[in-house]
Amino acid sequence: MGNLWNWFWFIVFLWSLAPLYRQRLLHQRRLQLIRAIERRRGSRLISLIHRQESVSFLGIPISRYITIEDSEEVLRAIHLTPPDVPIDMVLHTPGGLVLAAEQIAQALRRHRAPVTVFVPHYAMSGGTLIALAADRVVMDPNAVLGPVDPQLGSYPAVSLLRAVREKGRDKVDDQTLILADIAEKAVAQVQEFVVGLLETKMPKEEAEKVATVLTHGKWTHDYPIDCDKLRALGLDVDCEMPEAVYHLMDLYPQPGGRRPSVQYIPVPYTRER
Repeated sequence: MGNLWNWFWFIVFLWSLAPLYRQRLLHQRRLQLIRAIERRRGSRLISLIHRQESVSFLGIPISRYITIEDSEEVLRAIHLTPPDVPIDMVLHTPGGLVLAAEQIAQALRRHRAPVTVFVPHYAMSGGTLIALAADRVVMDPNAVLGPVDPQLGSYPAVSLLRAVREKGRDKVDDQTLILADIAEKAVAQVQEFVVGLLETKMPKEEAEKVATVLTHGKWTHDYPIDCDKLRALGLDVDCEMPEAVYHLMDLYPQPGGRRPSVQYIPVPYTRER
């Protein structure tokens, strides 16, 4: 009986290590593909991919977004890249901290060699700031960027300003006035930052117009801006995504549940099939 219990706990121990082993194997496959892309393109590839991943012992999904830790890692990677070596970034993110996104964007803008950002699915909010810093943006035809209007808590900054303007300053409380003051500064700061990113690619007047559209609440914060809309704004966007980027995204799977919400046969089809 004792031997059976020993075998039972040994199997439980191996089972508990299996997720860690799979995660390590997945990590190695990512690095191998990243290195293969770097050799093919003669660049350094940095991935900033935020998907939910089951990384804990219990496999609990953890939501991801742009953090200060992300900016530290990206800045470190850029620092390790010689000035004459191009940088490629695969970007997939719902956004995150403005400070972190602006740090990454500034570092990419200052890099002397060409910088290319690949957006296979979406790069919203702070992700859009990073994309605007690139010399070249490559998107899937169905991928999107988003507005970069500042958010104060759960409220858009421009909406706070509009509420105070329409209601009148004498009819709102002190806290709302303080929030409106912060909102005004936030909008001005982000607009100035976007103009700084764009004025190297277009005349300053056009850069100011684009920055106003993106920061002054023309759209809701989650509005999808696709390739056609970006081109209409005057931004140069390439919508032919290299196949290797899709393969890299396959190595960042969403956590599996009891029943998959999307199913298909994962091979390309021809007319004859």
